[in-house]
Amino acid sequence: MAQIGGWALLSLLIFSASTFSNQSIDLKTIVISTSCFFVLGIALTHLMRYFFIAMGWLNMRLSNLIPRVLITSIVVAAIMSLLNMLVSHFVSKIPFKFSIVEFSLDVSATLIFFILWNSVYFTFHFFQRSREQEVSNLQLTASHNEIELKNLRSQLNPHFLFNSLNSIRALIDIEPYRAQENITKLSNLLRKSLIIGSEQLVPMEEELSIVQDYLDLEKVRFEERLEIVQELDPEVMHFLIPPFILQTLVENALKHGVSQLIEGGTVWIRTKRKTESIILEVENNGNLRSSRKDSMGIGISNTLRRLELQYKGKANFELKQNTPKTVIAIIEIKEI
Repeated sequence: MAQIGGWALLSLLIFSASTFSNQSIDLKTIVISTSCFFVLGIALTHLMRYFFIAMGWLNMRLSNLIPRVLITSIVVAAIMSLLNMLVSHFVSKIPFKFSIVEFSLDVSATLIFFILWNSVYFTFHFFQRSREQEVSNLQLTASHNEIELKNLRSQLNPHFLFNSLNSIRALIDIEPYRAQENITKLSNLLRKSLIIGSEQLVPMEEELSIVQDYLDLEKVRFEERLEIVQELDPEVMHFLIPPFILQTLVENALKHGVSQLIEGGTVWIRTKRKTESIILEVENNGNLRSSRKDSMGIGISNTLRRLELQYKGKANFELKQNTPKTVIAIIEIKEI
């Protein structure tokens, strides 16, 4: 459509100029000559385009491309000027006289059209190729991010499994019946984790269900030494979060907090909305031994990386000593 429209507009301008500037030429001759100009313009530029593709010039650097395109444009302009002269000769039936000066002027005028055509064509092509490369880069980045997220999740699942198995092991000799019950719980928990573990995002209520099952298993190990306090905002239950992101914080609170205390302790789990963000908090009794977050193990380092990949700077993580006797982990996710 651009090809037809461009050459049609140019032919119309030439037709108008020829009609008003040279009254000695009859209208039929002007119409035929202009029509031939229109057909030749489309045909030659199409052939020129196929030539560019066949020669591989579309992928060439600009410094090498310009002289080649300029020489090609001069050759095509000369061919078109010669063909136009022959058409004019046959249509007007005037004896053919070849003039170098007239031919050179006609080539120069026609060359402007072909240079303009090539400028538009290559600009469009380079813009299109740039867009395709941009899309390809985004797809590649997304693919790499997805692979990394899956690797991070696969690192968390065995960690979570081993802790649960340790809880059940303590019951096998003492209370076999409770051990069987907890094996059933673990089976159900693993089934849930396999279902949601393949997802990028899951509703908050599903994540909390995993957390609750995990805590039920951990209560076997800690018994009275572990107290759980949940302060959950019902309005954020359908908010989507990365799977195991909250469970990892709870697991970390037990491993590095409550389990280190002889008398045990409390784990507070809070979800709430704050302006345009969702806040997840896990607080536990204990002390933050180091300001380095990665000292808390694979759970925290994975959490940081997963938030970075999933939210691209729209999620924050903070681990700090909240009171002299409690440590708090806070995730803030901006609503998109």
